Amino acid sequence: MAKWGEGDPRWIVEERPDATNVNNWHWTEKNASPWSQERIKELFNDIPIKTDEADIKITAVDKLEGEASANNRKGKLIFFYEWDIVLKWSGKLKNGTDREFSGTIKIPNLSEENDVSELDIQVSVKDEDEEGFKLKQIMLKSSKDVVREQLGKYIAGLKEEFSKGMILPKKGETKPDGIKILASGFNKKVSMEPVVNSKKPTLGLKIDTTTIKQTHKFQCTAQEFYDALTRIEMVTAFTRGAVKLDPTKGGKFELFGGNIVGTFDELVPAKKIVKQWRYKQWPEGHFSTVTLDINQKSDHTEVTLEQAGVPSAEAEVTKENWQRYYWDAMKQAFGFGVFFT
Repeated sequence: MAKWGEGDPRWIVEERPDATNVNNWHWTEKNASPWSQERIKELFNDIPIKTDEADIKITAVDKLEGEASANNRKGKLIFFYEWDIVLKWSGKLKNGTDREFSGTIKIPNLSEENDVSELDIQVSVKDEDEEGFKLKQIMLKSSKDVVREQLGKYIAGLKEEFSKGMILPKKGETKPDGIKILASGFNKKVSMEPVVNSKKPTLGLKIDTTTIKQTHKFQCTAQEFYDALTRIEMVTAFTRGAVKLDPTKGGKFELFGGNIVGTFDELVPAKKIVKQWRYKQWPEGHFSTVTLDINQKSDHTEVTLEQAGVPSAEAEVTKENWQRYYWDAMKQAFGFGVFFT
């Protein structure tokens, strides 16, 4: 990233001695995972299930995997959470043999993508004989509303707790020399007045272009990498801003405040993505063709990018920004860059 007074002005971020997040422009993020883990465990500690047929309770959290964060971008709060949860339960029939049974309740995908009322809640019992099966059916009927209620409390608490201090008062100031903060780059800021060109690019103007080729390794499955570029909540997580995304053939996308736009030409899950892709500052109407070949190996996924039709003058900057704003950002957001030797 260029510093104030250095390098290409399109990629400058102004330094401020007070480090103030002016007008909430900067991306700010709070890690909500430790708080979430404690809160979820608390919400499912010895929770009774009310039913006339049995004495049952959810005893504890058996397994909890995932993450949560709260993010502020330009004054807009974005909450990202994704958890796989396994709960333990125990109980016995009121008119049975007084045997104690135990089992699990699985919630495989608690995330902002899924409404709590639509969650897939799976109940199992350790000993599924006649009494065990009956107790399992009672749990299926009686526990789901309780589980959903407790998860609703978690989500409400997450948003309340991590909204505090995320939105700062707007300064409402401009620099004495009239410099304004404008969007540019993929998702960075320009600290300069824009040069307004009233002349439209001449249609049919020949553009000197080149092809970019890159190969990268990611510590994830091919499907996970494909999902990171086609699921809106995952794209939002690594681009850290508002996203428009329609991952279908002919569907449009818009990222980084509208600086990157395009349409999908081909989508083969876990295998390939082809899209028409352009950067806002390129000549009007000019698109490149991006082809991503996704190849899962035994212990990692190898991705080859080929981008044809990149304006030659923009080739190096485009390479650098694929690395910074896509690959590095994805590795940081999802842990795709952690390799063990």
